[in-house]
Amino acid sequence: MNNILEFEKPINELENKIIELKSFAKENSIDLTYEIDIISKKLEIMRKEVYEKLSPWQKVKLARLQERPKALDYIEKLITDFTEFHGDRFYGDDQSIVAGIGMFQDIPVTVIGHQKGKELEENLKRNFGMPHPEGYRKALRLMRQAEKFKRPIITFIDTPGAYCGLGAEERGQGEAIAINLMNMSRLKTPTISIVIGEGGSGGALALGVADRVYMLEHSIYSVISPEGLSSILWKDSNLAQRAANIMKLTAQDLYDLKVIDGVIKEPIGGAHKDINLTVDNLRQCLLNEVKKLKKLNEVELLDQRYEKLRKIGVWQDS
Repeated sequence: MNNILEFEKPINELENKIIELKSFAKENSIDLTYEIDIISKKLEIMRKEVYEKLSPWQKVKLARLQERPKALDYIEKLITDFTEFHGDRFYGDDQSIVAGIGMFQDIPVTVIGHQKGKELEENLKRNFGMPHPEGYRKALRLMRQAEKFKRPIITFIDTPGAYCGLGAEERGQGEAIAINLMNMSRLKTPTISIVIGEGGSGGALALGVADRVYMLEHSIYSVISPEGLSSILWKDSNLAQRAANIMKLTAQDLYDLKVIDGVIKEPIGGAHKDINLTVDNLRQCLLNEVKKLKKLNEVELLDQRYEKLRKIGVWQDS
């Protein structure tokens, strides 16, 4: 059963009302087509109004929704002949990051993504999408392989942040992220990153230093979680909603700030409402960018990436 967010309750009530009317009409052989059409039109208008005016905090809730498609869902629908690789060749395999090779529209690609679980058991297996250092080292291993064989790299970002447990710190979590940032900026092959849910801090950025960065319409991307920011600023994590409203973490905010290159449209209600429509929009975006980037030689690719990174951020002279 789907989780119902607070702002979705009126919508859910109307949806249930339509289901009840259809069931009642069928059981009693009554024609309620007119009444159902009226409520359906009202529901369509309500959905549009609600989802076009979501607050930043509501976007946070939607981005974290357990029903949202995960990296493997997109890989399954976008990448043919996908073969997953495991291990970092130093310590072990981290299942919070999936990485492998496959074909995207007849183009050989390397695909890397944060993977959350869809239920508690899988979330425990995937560590709730929070990678250990071996996850980032696995990702870097696959990136270097992609560079060697001239394969474009596609990354799917969806993490609350890198895991900050004792073992992860002992094995060099900060160093693993830093090495990824440095190496991604230098890769001599096209890189495209898509934020599909949460983009949390350095844990997200370690897969996000790319030639092109896009976000799904209801995803978020920030240096810290709203709960973390409110704990630091106001010593109260319960003020997360207030923090979210000032953080500029939505796809629309970050596009306006020129941190990302574009926003990919989701169906009304979010990506989980119609994954096929989301995938179609994502496919078209990826195909356009892969074709453009593959036309660049190595010098042009690196020069454009450098200029892109240098321009991120907005400042004002005092």
